[in-house]
Amino acid sequence: MTSSVFPPFTLPCGATLPNRLAKAAMEENMADTGQIPSPALLRLYKRWANGGTGLLITGNVMVDGRAMTGPGGVVLDKDSDIAPFTAWAQAARQNKTHVWMQINHPGRQVYAAMGGDVLSPSDVAIDLGKHSGLFSQPRAMTLQDIEQLIQRFVDTAVRAEQAGFDGVQIHAAHGYLISQFLSPLTNKRQDEYGGSIENRMRLLITVIKAVRAEVSSNFAIGVKINSADFQRGGFDADDAKVVILAMTELAVDLVELSGGSYESPAMQGNTADGRTLQREAYFLDFAKEIAQVATMPVMTTGGVRRLAVAENVLAQGIDIVGMGTALAMNPSLPNDWKKDETISAHNPVVQWRDKTLSAVATMAVIKRQLQRMGKGKLPKPDASPIFSLIADRIRLKKLTKRYHTYLATLKNPTQ
Repeated sequence: MTSSVFPPFTLPCGATLPNRLAKAAMEENMADTGQIPSPALLRLYKRWANGGTGLLITGNVMVDGRAMTGPGGVVLDKDSDIAPFTAWAQAARQNKTHVWMQINHPGRQVYAAMGGDVLSPSDVAIDLGKHSGLFSQPRAMTLQDIEQLIQRFVDTAVRAEQAGFDGVQIHAAHGYLISQFLSPLTNKRQDEYGGSIENRMRLLITVIKAVRAEVSSNFAIGVKINSADFQRGGFDADDAKVVILAMTELAVDLVELSGGSYESPAMQGNTADGRTLQREAYFLDFAKEIAQVATMPVMTTGGVRRLAVAENVLAQGIDIVGMGTALAMNPSLPNDWKKDETISAHNPVVQWRDKTLSAVATMAVIKRQLQRMGKGKLPKPDASPIFSLIADRIRLKKLTKRYHTYLATLKNPTQ
C-alpha cells in the first residue's frame, strides 16, 4: 500500500507518529464514579489503537470538575489519583500508537441541569432560540479567575505527562472557554483580555507558554482552534491567521483546524451564517489558506470518511488528517484501507427540521457507538436516531445525578 497517509510523520518536539491519521477528539461521556477513566473507556481506546490510527486525541478532559461539558466527563487536576489515567494511557498506546489528552474548560457551554461554575469572558448567554434555557447564564471572569484557570491547564498537562500520555491538545475551538475569549461575540471585555484579536488571544498564548514551561521538551503540545465561528461578526479566518502567526513563535507541535460552536455546529457540517461547507473535509479550504502562514504542522478534521479524501487533504499541504465520526463508525478504518482503499465509513448525520435537535441526535448516535465499543461490541451504523436520543437522555439523567454527588464533594471538600 503506497498511500500518502501511512508513512510516519515527525513532529517539531521530535516525536514520530506511526502515520498521518489522527483520531480527533469526541466527547465520550464515559467516566467512572469520581469522573475518572472507566474500564469501558480503556477498552474503547485499546480498540482504536489496534485499528491502525497513528495518533489518538482523547475526548475533552476537564481542568476543573466544577465546570463540565457533560456529566460523564473525565476530570484531571493536581489532586487526582493518577493510576486510572496511567491505565488509560497504556491502553491507548498499544500498537505503538501515540495518545494525547485534550484538555478543556467549557466556559458558558454548560447545561443548566449540571450546575457548577459557569464562566465566560463576559456575561453573554448562549442563544439557541427556544432551546436557550438548556444552558446556564455565565458570569464574567475576574482577573483572579483567569490566573487560576491558566494554572489549572498547567496542572492538568503536567499530570497527563506523569500518567504516560505523549502530549496534550489545548482546546481553543467549538465555543468552549478559550474559544469564547477569541470570539468578539462572546468577549466584550475592556481589559487586556478583550478588544483587539491580540488581546482576545492573550489567554491562549499565555496557556501555551505556561504549559510548555512545565512539561518536557519532547512532550507534544497541540492546539485546536476554529478556522471560523461560522456566525456573523464572530471569530473569522483573518483572526485565525493572526493567532497562528503568534503561535509560530511558540513550541507548538500541531495545530488542528476545526470550526463552529453549540450555536453554529459547523463541526457537524451545519452553520449559522448560511455558509455552505464541503460535503467531506469540511474545513479544508480554510486549512489550506491558514497552512500558508503556519510553520508548525497543521491538522484538519471534519467529515473525512474515505481514503481518497484523506489523500486529497494531504495533497493540499495539510500534514495530519483528523477523523472523529468515521472512527466511531469503524474503529479499524485505517487497517481496512490497507486492504481495500474504496471502503467508506458510514455517515450518521441526522437531518431533521430542527437543527439543534438534529445536532443533539447526531451526537447521541455517535456516543452510542462509543459505548458499544466500550462494552466490547461492534458499532451499529444503522442505529435509530430517536432511540439513541431517548437512551442518551435517560443515561445523562442518571449521570447528572451522580455528578451532583461529586460536585458536592468539591464544594465541601472537608466532608
